[in-house]
Amino acid sequence: MLNQITDYINSKVPSANAVATTPEKGDGFVTVKAESILEVANALKNSSEFEMNVLQVITGTDYPAASEIELTYVLASFTKNLELLLKVRLPRGDKNNLPKINSVVSVWRAANYQEREAFDMIGVTFVGHPDHRRILTPDDWDGHPLRKDYVVQEVYRGMVVNPAHKVNTEDHFFGKKLKETMDPKKVVNSWKSDDDASVEA
Repeated sequence: MLNQITDYINSKVPSANAVATTPEKGDGFVTVKAESILEVANALKNSSEFEMNVLQVITGTDYPAASEIELTYVLASFTKNLELLLKVRLPRGDKNNLPKINSVVSVWRAANYQEREAFDMIGVTFVGHPDHRRILTPDDWDGHPLRKDYVVQEVYRGMVVNPAHKVNTEDHFFGKKLKETMDPKKVVNSWKSDDDASVEA
């Protein structure tokens, strides 16, 4: 199916240079040129064969070593029972020169809040978005928390961020068990309560 979708995208939007990838593990995906995202989105939604009428998620991944940000659009067709991971790569830029990509809000209204979240968390500007503001942090927050080089500011508007007396670091990811073993690979069931936690022998 990935190859069929790739051929369809390339036939409708030749500049997309769509490429299908089927990894040994995990889900396959299709990568397109970032400049073509709006045309590709329209083509996939309006296709009688694939009818990608739902945008489920937009997520971003920071690759500092490659100086790139990867955006993944998780699309679905509820009428055709299909799902597609559509990826683009953007130059990473910096906080004074964020990467830009066209908004797909005109194709899927669900993109409104999702693009705002991606802007806020990973630092990508969505050109043409009707309400391009942060959504999880204040408008004047410094940085984008999901970038690998993000450092939490120490003070925000006169308030200490993450004051030590209010952050229970002992219980984070079973800090006590980790201190006992000094080897995170030996701490299992780390999402459970202390009563259920165990340490491998």
